Amino acid sequence: MRPGQIIVLATPVFLLLIAIEFAVGRVRARRGTGQDTYRLADAVNSIGLGMLSQISAVLTGLLRIGIYTAVYSAVALFPLEAARDFWTTWYGWLLALVFYDFCYYWLHRMGHESAVLWAAHVVHHQSQHYNLSTALRQTSSGALFSWIFYLPMAVAGVPPLVFGVVALIDLLYQFWVHTEQVGKLGWFDRWFCSPSNHRVHHAVNDNYLDRNYGGILIVWDRMFGTFREEDERCVYGTRGELRSWDPLWANAEVYWALAKDSWHARSWADKLRVWLKPPGWRPADVAARFPKPAFDIAKVTRYEPEVGRGVKWFAGVQFLLLLAGVAFFLWFSDVIPLPRAAVWLAALTAALWAIGGVLQGRLSVTEVLFIEAAALATASAALGIGWLHFVFKPLALAVAIFFAARRAMAAGAVTLFDGFLLAGLAASLAGDVLLMGPATLFVPGLVGFLLAHLAYIALFSMGVGMFPRRGVLAATLLIGAGMYAFLWQGGLPAALRIPVAAYVVVIACMAAQAIGRAAVLHGTDPSARWVAVGACFFMLSDSLLATNRFVTPLPLASLWVLGTYYAAQMLIVRHARPMAWSKT
Repeated sequence: MRPGQIIVLATPVFLLLIAIEFAVGRVRARRGTGQDTYRLADAVNSIGLGMLSQISAVLTGLLRIGIYTAVYSAVALFPLEAARDFWTTWYGWLLALVFYDFCYYWLHRMGHESAVLWAAHVVHHQSQHYNLSTALRQTSSGALFSWIFYLPMAVAGVPPLVFGVVALIDLLYQFWVHTEQVGKLGWFDRWFCSPSNHRVHHAVNDNYLDRNYGGILIVWDRMFGTFREEDERCVYGTRGELRSWDPLWANAEVYWALAKDSWHARSWADKLRVWLKPPGWRPADVAARFPKPAFDIAKVTRYEPEVGRGVKWFAGVQFLLLLAGVAFFLWFSDVIPLPRAAVWLAALTAALWAIGGVLQGRLSVTEVLFIEAAALATASAALGIGWLHFVFKPLALAVAIFFAARRAMAAGAVTLFDGFLLAGLAASLAGDVLLMGPATLFVPGLVGFLLAHLAYIALFSMGVGMFPRRGVLAATLLIGAGMYAFLWQGGLPAALRIPVAAYVVVIACMAAQAIGRAAVLHGTDPSARWVAVGACFFMLSDSLLATNRFVTPLPLASLWVLGTYYAAQMLIVRHARPMAWSKT
């Protein structure tokens, strides 16, 4: 059985145990003998990060296994056949598990003592709740450096199969220790990682910080002086609080903070030390210029943004559907070619991000539906799933039109501004439908998008006038001319030279109008800059489409063309609001 299938089969067990823990916590909370440790958004975020970790591991997991296998084959200290005979005995398997747990201890410990390793490991610690869903909260970037700590096993001749199995056992063992519903276990706590021992590890209390690193055995902590017994109430999370349900930001937040500190450090040595020193270390000059308040455990509050019951139900249902999609993907992931796996990774990640956004109150239900439809339209086009593409490509723009119309009506009246926005979306929808047809409909489809861009030009001119920054217009026209020359040289058909030239001029004007509008409104309407970014994405999308169609086929062309196209539409429909120009 393949690794991806093992994870899929283990998932129902995980969810069943989570359900049991949730029920036990609810009963104890009612009786006053314990507490409910679950919140929907937190659990969805934790499990979602675990899903993201597993689907990204389809790509990054090859790094750890590939390097391990190469070292095992090239520099193992013992003849491989003799080593294989030893490590596949019952005592060899047991020793391999202990060996792995020892290596894991040092990886885990260094994950708290080196900032660049903490940047990956922090994901597991971000939850302010402690329950079995927290166990599933895993990093998507750990494979970048974690392989280093297991090379001693390769040098010792532990076969890759044995290594993979004991790694899975070590990981699965750690699931059950993430609970507050199990108290101290006496002698067991002295030898093994237990719920009590691991609660200490997840706490931010001064007495508990950076303790109890063991995966299966806690004896490593006792041997190396990092053990701490649980003797006071744990406060969970990190000292640099995440305060977000965004799974991408959860994986990137510490890397971004380190990059900023490294950039601002004056000393080249400090630029490097930022990454290698313990988490929280900052160069003196950076700390002076960009001070951060000292951590105060008394001021810690749980991040629980308020959303309606209907939104919670919607997010829960969407999450279960996504969980099914991830399970389907993982079941076949080991035999899916990497380019196809990358497409599914992008689509599933977009859906996870959208669910986090709606639970955080950043996105509306309709916007989530647009993102999901756009992700499925893009993935189905890139993977050649025709029937799915024919459903979701028009559906995505139809949802966008519904969103814009509903927002306009909620404001009390459909204004001229709303009319131009809806006209642009409707013309884009017509272009989408026509371009899904035979090649003879390419020019009508081009006309549809030409009308959409003209509507957007009119939209972006409201309140600021036509082309308020002439230099920007000259720059976008120059870029358009360069692209047109590239297409001409690449073999643009003679019959399309005039229509494509007109299209290039119009889209260059649209981008110039959006950028000029952002320049005028930068002090009063910050969202205008996102509209400008959307217009630039439109230029990029059309450039990729034309390059793929007329010059040379691009790998996974539909992924890049439609990905940038839907990003453009989302940014425009979300951020181009009547209030943006009415204030000027």
